[in-house]
Amino acid sequence: MANQDILEFDWDSITDKGIGSGYSTAEKAKLEAMYEDSLSSIDEKAVVDATVVGISDREVLLNIGFKSDGIVSRNEFKDLPDLKVGDIVHVFIEKQEDANGQLIISRKKARILKAWENIEKAFEEDTILDALVKRRTKGGLIVDIHGIESFLPGSQIDVKPIRDFDVFVGKQMEVKVVKINHANDNVVVSHKVLIEKDLEKQRQQILNNLEKGQVLEGVVKNITNFGVFIDLGGVDGLLHITDISWGRVNHPNEVLNLDDKLNIVVLDFDEDKKRISLGMKQLEAHPWDSLAAELEVGTKIKGKVVNIADYGAFLELKPGVEGLIHVSEMSWSQHLRNPSDFLQIGDEIDAVVLTMDRDDRKMSLGIKQLTEDPWTKADLLTKYAIGTKHKGTVRNLTNFGLFLELEEGIDGLVHVSDLSWTKKIKHPSDFVKIGEELEVIVLELDTDNRRLALSHKHLEQNPWDAFEDTFGAGTTHESMITAKTDKQAVLELPYGIEGYAALKHLAKEDGSIAEVGEKLPFVVIEFNKDEKRIVLSHARTWEAPSEEPVAKKATKASSKKSAEAPASSQESEKSTLGDLSALADLKEQLKGEGK
Repeated sequence: MANQDILEFDWDSITDKGIGSGYSTAEKAKLEAMYEDSLSSIDEKAVVDATVVGISDREVLLNIGFKSDGIVSRNEFKDLPDLKVGDIVHVFIEKQEDANGQLIISRKKARILKAWENIEKAFEEDTILDALVKRRTKGGLIVDIHGIESFLPGSQIDVKPIRDFDVFVGKQMEVKVVKINHANDNVVVSHKVLIEKDLEKQRQQILNNLEKGQVLEGVVKNITNFGVFIDLGGVDGLLHITDISWGRVNHPNEVLNLDDKLNIVVLDFDEDKKRISLGMKQLEAHPWDSLAAELEVGTKIKGKVVNIADYGAFLELKPGVEGLIHVSEMSWSQHLRNPSDFLQIGDEIDAVVLTMDRDDRKMSLGIKQLTEDPWTKADLLTKYAIGTKHKGTVRNLTNFGLFLELEEGIDGLVHVSDLSWTKKIKHPSDFVKIGEELEVIVLELDTDNRRLALSHKHLEQNPWDAFEDTFGAGTTHESMITAKTDKQAVLELPYGIEGYAALKHLAKEDGSIAEVGEKLPFVVIEFNKDEKRIVLSHARTWEAPSEEPVAKKATKASSKKSAEAPASSQESEKSTLGDLSALADLKEQLKGEGK
């Protein structure tokens, strides 16, 4: 209602009947219309401006131009400690009237709705918002944007990795909204995008002025097992592990730390891919260039073992100068072993320079040269004379024999045929294992070719000299069949030797054939000392004795021919197994008569 209208109000019209009783109906309608026009039209669930008209310790009275004022708890104004009457604030209209006709409003809900409007507007228009870092969380920070908690990932805080998030808690930070999830009311913001935008011009300027060989200052941004990423002021470059030092570096963190400032040189760069290769060792002269001129083949040097491979070890004389000690140069032994059997990483040892190439910066070294070559010792011929006995360690096995180490650098070969007089050994592994000790006797010594022929069986006398009488033709022995092939059977004879029998000689008296595992009497029908072979027959133990005269007759005829004239080699080869058996029987008979 206007002030003029209030002044023109007729106070005398008020009677004892009540206010307005003196007005006509037309006057009342006019006054009601004027009152309605003085009130604002408000909608529920809307945000409007409100004027502070009263403040107490617990409440704040707000006027929104409605017929009644709203009351809001003082707790909703904690962010406005200097609040006073007349200030304008935003409120949210929950209800125009409750059961008591009171207007229900909320400043907290108004702040949230207004904040969401600002966030969505900032996201659409790509504008910057102010945020307060409230606390640290897993993977980043929680920031407050006008009452809305948003997530700031650790990777979006800065262009360089952040290792301590706690330093940001309680601080103001400018951010941009990068993602809104309305379903979960989640907001993701970034501070990094603001930095990147500021660095883009600086980055482009650096790339435009970049040249190979240019020396720059950088800061260690990240360390990996293959190298270090250097921040050049908005542009990252890679300092590969091999370009950190002339010496051997197992991991970059042995030399550099995060946030280290250092000078580096540009080795190469790709403007399209924005890849920059950096070097640090190139700022220093190569250590090979400072090697003493006196260092040459035959020089004795000292170094540290820095790496061990299957083929040898690398010895570091000084950072950046290494030599290879091949495994063959670690021992005079001709049988190569693993380099770790001789050396370990970190060992400080002496070595001898074997080859030197300063142009290619390569050097080969040896450590066995520090000791005398055992094959050149003065007492070698005496110590390993033919017939001398020794004990050695089995180092290697082959199909044809085994190599025995008698001492460091002195190896000898024991042929498979020189392992046993009696056993048929197909492979040395059937007789002995690597690492076991074996006693031998020297058969041959060749110092020029560094060869030593050894034998194990010659430690004993050849038993086949004695077997000639024991296993003579016609003698009978209990034997077990140990194996059978499609042509013959293998028999186990006394004294651990083997005999052989043709399959037809396994026939038993009942007509069956003897099988593996059976132990039966066998008659020797052939003994060959040179070939160490004994042929036997079980059938001869039960065959009819009528064959004996035939065998004796054949023997007499053969003797007669021998007396008359030398028989041809072809005729002598026609002697049958029966003839041999008859000769054996005749020999036994003559022995009996002699007795």
